[in-house]
Amino acid sequence: MNNKENHINNWVEQAEDDWQAVNALFKGKNYLQSLFFGHLVIEKLCKALWIKHNDSNIPPRTHNLLYILSKVPIHVPEDISELLLKLNRFQLESRYPENITEIKNICDKEYTSGLINEINNLKLWLIEMMQ
Repeated sequence: MNNKENHINNWVEQAEDDWQAVNALFKGKNYLQSLFFGHLVIEKLCKALWIKHNDSNIPPRTHNLLYILSKVPIHVPEDISELLLKLNRFQLESRYPENITEIKNICDKEYTSGLINEINNLKLWLIEMMQ
């Protein structure tokens, strides 16, 4: 296995580990945290895809999903772009105390369950784009 494949596989494996955390956090009713980890899953898969399509094995040091995918030669449908934008919110806003109360109020069981389902579909799409 070449170096590039190793880097891609490492990102994908980390994403799978984080996916387990998403589900464990959801079961524990830690809804905001499960969505934070959902973002991490997608971020790591985006970075694996970035590595596949770029010369470097070190992806950009950003958490912005839209930015990462803007540097990959694939078409990102509008509905996926909107989901990526929504997920960016959980990476950025959930880190700061002044935003946590507001965003936690949004993250009830029903909302989080629906978004986790969307994250799972996005995860599968990104994996397909790596083939």
